[in-house]
Amino acid sequence: MFYGEYTHTLDDKGRLILPARFREVAEQNSVGKFFVTRGFESCVFMFAEAEWKHYEQKFRDVPFTKHDGRTFNRMFFSGAVDVLPDKQGRFIIPQYLKDFAGIKDKSIIIGVSNRIEIWAQDRWQEYFEKSSKLFEQTAENILNL
Repeated sequence: MFYGEYTHTLDDKGRLILPARFREVAEQNSVGKFFVTRGFESCVFMFAEAEWKHYEQKFRDVPFTKHDGRTFNRMFFSGAVDVLPDKQGRFIIPQYLKDFAGIKDKSIIIGVSNRIEIWAQDRWQEYFEKSSKLFEQTAENILNL
């Protein structure tokens, strides 16, 4: 659904713009609302509303009697907020999520199939450099092709 890597800068009002290709995909799939929350490796996760509802149900089923379940759900859901991009695709990421991800001005927005990830440019470059060296080995470890 969402694929590619795009560089964007926060505007003077602190808004980020959803890449044009992602806006096209959202329109083709009748997606108007997204949800953003804390992601892994210090990025922000962004889900289309239907995808969010899917994960919300799965995570709701995690037993709250388990410490790890409580911790995960607290971090994931307490950081969540819905966003509605305007006609130009601009939306605001709350300051606490920008702080979490280290986003100050330039950001990298990547499509990861069923979700979008928003990274601070420097953190993405660091992650990419480290992970690209392990890409083939990781593929061998997780894929049975």
